[in-house]
Amino acid sequence: MQAELLSLDNKVIGEIVLNDFIFGLESRVDLIKRVIDWQRAKARSGNHNTKTVGEVSGTTKKPFKQKGTGNARQGNARGVQRRGGGVAHGPQLRSHRTKLQKKVRKLGLRHALSLKKSEGNLHIIDSVSMKYPKTSHLIKILSNFGSGKFFIIDGDVVDNNLRLSALSAVNTNTLPAIGANVYDIINSDHILISKSALVLLEKRLK
Repeated sequence: MQAELLSLDNKVIGEIVLNDFIFGLESRVDLIKRVIDWQRAKARSGNHNTKTVGEVSGTTKKPFKQKGTGNARQGNARGVQRRGGGVAHGPQLRSHRTKLQKKVRKLGLRHALSLKKSEGNLHIIDSVSMKYPKTSHLIKILSNFGSGKFFIIDGDVVDNNLRLSALSAVNTNTLPAIGANVYDIINSDHILISKSALVLLEKRLK
């Protein structure tokens, strides 16, 4: 598949061949959703917690005798039905992580890239390095591609000037090629992939 090779300011400087195995698939939304669900579940902290009857501090003494008072029988002041007592079936500390096969995760990433390519929102950039860190300059450059959220994928390491410029830029995310993921790709309006990152992505997904 032939694609335009662009400069960082969205000017055509040549052509590049993209792998149809990665960028030419007929996208499957079901696979993309499976991978996103797996990602978001793994990202959850799972630190929600409520105290059970055994964890609430308080006396274990029976509040009143079992019979003769006319009241419902009570075991102690820490019961779930009493104010200040424990919580029945409340959330506990746990991991929300699920399992998903590696080949499905790779396939989901390929379909996400193919989807953005078919929409015309995936751009191959010759180099995403910047001469100096300047957020306003980066925003001006990215405006040539349109508006919305930008996801910039660089090679082994993100160019430091680009990384610093993107820190204060709204809706702009930068990651090295190893960090490219389905959620960030689908959640962004424009995907910018450097030529060095393209080589690493093709090696990772073949």
